[in-house]
Amino acid sequence: MQRGLPMQPTVVVLREGTDTSQGKPQLLSNISACLAIADTLASTLGPRGMDKLIVNERGEAQITNDGATILKLLEIVHPAAKSLVDIARAQDAEVGDGTTSVVLLAAQMLKEVRGYIEEGVSPHIIMNGYRRAAQLATDRIKELQITIDKSDPAKFRDLLLKCASTSMSSKLIHSQKPFFSQMAVDAVLSLDQDDLDESLIGVKKIPGGGMQDSLLVKGVAFKKTFTYAGAEQQPKHFKNPLILCLNVELELKAEKDNAEVRVDHVEDYQAIVDAEWTIIYRKLELIEKTGAKVVLSKLPIGDLATQWFADRGIFCAGRVQAGDLRRVVQAVGGSIQSTCSDIQREHLGTCGLFEERQVGGERFNIFEECPGAKTCTLLLRGGAEQFIEEVERSLHDAIMVVKRAVKNNQVVAGGGAIEMELSAYLRTYARTIPGKIQLIISAFAKALEIIPRQICDNAGLDSTDVLNRLRQRHASGQKWAGVDVDSDTGVRDNMEAFVWEPSLVKLNAIASAAEAACLILSVDETVRNPQSEQPQAGPRAPPGAATRALRGRGRGVPRR
Repeated sequence: MQRGLPMQPTVVVLREGTDTSQGKPQLLSNISACLAIADTLASTLGPRGMDKLIVNERGEAQITNDGATILKLLEIVHPAAKSLVDIARAQDAEVGDGTTSVVLLAAQMLKEVRGYIEEGVSPHIIMNGYRRAAQLATDRIKELQITIDKSDPAKFRDLLLKCASTSMSSKLIHSQKPFFSQMAVDAVLSLDQDDLDESLIGVKKIPGGGMQDSLLVKGVAFKKTFTYAGAEQQPKHFKNPLILCLNVELELKAEKDNAEVRVDHVEDYQAIVDAEWTIIYRKLELIEKTGAKVVLSKLPIGDLATQWFADRGIFCAGRVQAGDLRRVVQAVGGSIQSTCSDIQREHLGTCGLFEERQVGGERFNIFEECPGAKTCTLLLRGGAEQFIEEVERSLHDAIMVVKRAVKNNQVVAGGGAIEMELSAYLRTYARTIPGKIQLIISAFAKALEIIPRQICDNAGLDSTDVLNRLRQRHASGQKWAGVDVDSDTGVRDNMEAFVWEPSLVKLNAIASAAEAACLILSVDETVRNPQSEQPQAGPRAPPGAATRALRGRGRGVPRR
């Protein structure tokens, strides 16, 4: 009798319930997930793009058409699709604009090669072709880009206004483009031109009024902080005051809950109280000796100090936010002091005018005519809170675009013009090379056409008709021909129409989209832990924490 083969033992490598999917179906599933995200964003592209109303789990609504903001609010869980969220965030952080474009490009690149994947073409051939095409496109943009002369301030400012205006054309505030473009350009030009730190542009949102009531303060403005009664007796208007910025608490110290002071005589207790008063009075007298007329502190300024300053004609504000205090120092000069002793004149700042002004329903402390102002503040007005938030996001994109244009003064035409020119260039190049890579570079060229096609669809134009016209114009050498959403023909020279974008926006978008597409194509297996599907709970509390938290509730007799 022949003995049977021994049974192979079952080897369990992964935890029970772990989901593994691999091979071609997994790759096609990842591509479908990315296309689903692109479909959500597609309708927001271009000057006729629609907005999205997103409501979170707390019922808070946000209206926006900014690609990075939408993806952040959607809370996408698909692991492959998250890479599109990452490239949108990277584009937003690096350039500030083009977040929707980069997601659409990446998804369309995947869509164009889905047929090749199904037919069995190796993903590595596709990845090589895409990387080569992205490099060719990048080199072509650098050949085509136009450098604007910085030596003529008027022409350079005009360039910045055009770039800001193009960035805003797809936003909610496109009806007020001239007004907000001026504001964005003035804000960037007020910064230190070597550093261009956009965090020094403060943005304050004040509900009420119209958009045209928004204003740019060439200096610093912040909302009036919490003050005590004596603040109303303080002067609210100074010309050329000395300004002292502190990180010091000017308040009588309250004994801590666990402090214990044992005294034998009433005089000893009185000595402790007197010592506290002596300490705070010494601080106040040292501040008065500096000659400062405006005193700001990051820490609280109590009622005693507030009244003391009011009696001597000094303005004070405590609990000033760290960001606002930093911008005040940038504008007026001096430095933040962490002690009241040995303050010299060089530690104080100054400005031409300080006043407390009513803006809408809020009171604002405003520092203007600052000698070394390398900062500014935007006071945004509008009807609804969601509307002002969208104005802020739109202005942020415009400011980032202007900042990039100041650093790199090369521009290309927007409105799908550069994408159509790159597409025509890559199609011509693809015919000169043999092998499968020819098909991949042609697929890349076709994917670039998604930008003008989507702009046409969103504007209600016949995209097939407009794209045929654009292809014909680019073939005849009109390299800046792009989509015109306002005319019947749908085509114009976008460089002459001043639809300008910094070339860096396009360089970054094409490079990021190609890398994201290659990343998704390189994944052939997903191993998913079952716990990753469950909502994330916080870390477990240590044993006995609940008992300790409940102890001491109420004001009953303390435990013995």
